[in-house]
Amino acid sequence: MHDSFQALLHLVIPEGVSDYFKVVDHKTQANSIHIYLEELNSIPLEYQSNRLQSKGFFDEVILQDFPLRGREVFLHVKRRRWLNLDSNKVVFRNWEVVAKGTRITQDFAAFLKAISRYQGT
Repeated sequence: MHDSFQALLHLVIPEGVSDYFKVVDHKTQANSIHIYLEELNSIPLEYQSNRLQSKGFFDEVILQDFPLRGREVFLHVKRRRWLNLDSNKVVFRNWEVVAKGTRITQDFAAFLKAISRYQGT
């Protein structure tokens, strides 16, 4: 992705999101902007002592964000999951822990936490 576009994205996506997600695509339509985010494959702090294997992503969830230049903005979020080889259970990042320890906004953390409940995990 072009460097100047990456710089502008930091003004659009919520603060701290780029610490945990990468922008993999974007689409601009007549009345909307769609930004596609995938969680990075970085092991969550609470599982640093476990052996984890990446198992892909949960289904994409779409978050409507603040409008930009009269266009609706949609964030397409794909959260990562891992298999804990020690317990044989699927694990994922705890956004309550992240919100307390980093710059990610409480609103975005609450959204990601709600996704966890919606996905039945």
